[in-house]
Amino acid sequence: MTHGGNPTEHSDGRRAKGERRRREIIDATLRVIERDGIAGVSHRNIAREAGVPPASVVYYFESIDGVLIATLLESCETMIAELRELTEKVVDDPEGWVTATAEMLSRMVREQRGRTLAEYELYLLAARRPALRPAARRWIEVATGYVHDTGTRNTGAVRALPAAIDGLLMQALIAEEPPGPEEFRPALAHLVPER
Repeated sequence: MTHGGNPTEHSDGRRAKGERRRREIIDATLRVIERDGIAGVSHRNIAREAGVPPASVVYYFESIDGVLIATLLESCETMIAELRELTEKVVDDPEGWVTATAEMLSRMVREQRGRTLAEYELYLLAARRPALRPAARRWIEVATGYVHDTGTRNTGAVRALPAAIDGLLMQALIAEEPPGPEEFRPALAHLVPER
């Protein structure tokens, strides 16, 4: 008589469940930061937000820094996917790049303001917590690669454009009224790298 099923299927199911739980904890961490800032991040608050026991957070992440690193890396991967999609749409079209990027930045500070603010809080926290720095540098590497993908040979633009976009987003997050695409366009048009 056979019991259970294929051990590999059982193991895969457990792994998938573990990955889902890990993902829930990361998503919950970002929501806690959106709502309460970095100061609100604790095992208890993350667990409450994720709807899991506090022991689950400790089981999947050895420390709060571990959760923050995973959350920052996940945010970077989301941005990577968005940048790839944008780049594919506007290959060899500087004007299209300006328009698409202005729309993306506007969405980030209007529709996704909480997420963008939480991501920048994590990004800036890396200045204080060395454990977060490799994850924060991932964003810089991705943004730099994105500028390279526009076809520029201008090394100054490769460094300046991501820094300027960070600055534009930070200014937009503290503005009384979040800017629309038309307000981002002039600065972006000025920043489009020469090929």
